[in-house]
Amino acid sequence: MPHTVPPTHADHPLPAPLRIGYVPEHFSVPLHMLQQNILPLIHPPPLIIELVPFPSGTGAMITSLSTHTIDVAVGLTEGWLAGLAQGKNFYRLIGSYVESPLRWAISTGSGRESEFLDAQGQLQLQGKKLGVSRIGSGSYVMAYVLAEREGWLDTSGSSTKPPFDFIVLNDFTGLRSGVNSRAADAFMWEYYTTKKYYTTTPELAQIGELPTPWPSWHIVCHPDPTLSLFLTYLNSAIEYFNKHPKEAVDFIVNSKEMHYSREDAEAWLKEVRFAQDTRKVDKEVIRSCVDTLRKAGVVPAVDGAQGEVKTDNMFVPVVW
Repeated sequence: MPHTVPPTHADHPLPAPLRIGYVPEHFSVPLHMLQQNILPLIHPPPLIIELVPFPSGTGAMITSLSTHTIDVAVGLTEGWLAGLAQGKNFYRLIGSYVESPLRWAISTGSGRESEFLDAQGQLQLQGKKLGVSRIGSGSYVMAYVLAEREGWLDTSGSSTKPPFDFIVLNDFTGLRSGVNSRAADAFMWEYYTTKKYYTTTPELAQIGELPTPWPSWHIVCHPDPTLSLFLTYLNSAIEYFNKHPKEAVDFIVNSKEMHYSREDAEAWLKEVRFAQDTRKVDKEVIRSCVDTLRKAGVVPAVDGAQGEVKTDNMFVPVVW
């Protein structure tokens, strides 16, 4: 059965290109399918999209949203919500993207495992130099989630003491280099993006893993957008992705900006679950994620009221 393509809107004037920030990893495949497989079938095209890659991740997209150099961004849930809870009010959640958790691998330099694992295999990273792409990024936020899980948070004072010495290393390349030059001791990044550096080109060693306790990717943009067409056609692209798994794997393997083996792409495909309707955001997910981030010390309580981080205005429905 063919995938569903929404009807064209011939009476709508052709809009300016919609600049969409994304991380050039396997999760971006439906965005590319939207651009290459869905929109070209419709005449006249209902919208034009420009995909803008951000190898540094969610934190870099937040910066670009603040300067209006992109209109929409697809990134990590915890990064978006941490920024919103910290008062970055120039963007809002407008949709969901990936419902399955993200697998964060914890890595160090090749041959350095014994420095950070005890005889029982327990992590020994408290107070160590942890590489992050930037302050406020997903790799930074999840460090606090890791610290909460391991019991490394010091909340004895008026504010939470950082559990690590954070070292900003800009992107995945910088992080890999940092743990081998000893500028950093460890870092966290998506598992399948990291995996080949454990085996094919063994410059890293895995010392742990941490899945997000929430759906991993959401969509944001500037407040009060009219983006119903984008989300509607993105639904069609996700439907196309789900019905064409071999094409999705071929795209990942042959992409010049992604570097995954066929085996890893196929394994990831079995785990990932994209949103059935990107136009819907579960407000309980927002509340749960922000509460976890507050407990981890990433976001403050509002007006000194412990646990009262306001979440109601973090999501803005699109205009239909």
